[in-house]
Amino acid sequence: MNRSEKEALVQEMAERLGRARAVILTDFRGLKVEKMTELRAQLKEKGLDYKVVKNTLLRRATEGTSSAVLADGLEGPNGVAISYEDPVELAKVLKDFAKINDKLVLKGGMVEGKAIGADQIDALAKLPAKEQLLAMLLGTMNGVPRGFVTVLAQVIRGLLNALKAIEEQKAENAA
Repeated sequence: MNRSEKEALVQEMAERLGRARAVILTDFRGLKVEKMTELRAQLKEKGLDYKVVKNTLLRRATEGTSSAVLADGLEGPNGVAISYEDPVELAKVLKDFAKINDKLVLKGGMVEGKAIGADQIDALAKLPAKEQLLAMLLGTMNGVPRGFVTVLAQVIRGLLNALKAIEEQKAENAA
């Protein structure tokens, strides 16, 4: 790779890392090419990126950006998984793949400019998906008005029952 290609790669990675909401570094040593292709396909299906970049080039790409926190974890071969949308989705895909393929090791990364370790990636992967969290929030928000309506309906129902009882009592007394 000549100098201009390296500069282009650094520029491309800097742009990708600048847009990234989450980046996870992986150690892929011992993973066969077919498995790497499978991992890339799974990530691409979800709109995520995976790139293998030399550490020196990746260090240069992170300089002066919010992803500079990644520089500490750049030892040995690194695969860089990038999410531009949902960090949880990236963690889930990588964690699921790593369960099946023990050669893939999740080393660490960053979410929203903050460094995270392998244990935090595990915790992130256990979170519900964004759609599930929104559904849970909506259910909670709907619960309050529903409860209020139920209480108001109970008051009206009680009043109607009382009026019905008075009506029946008057009908008995009249007969």
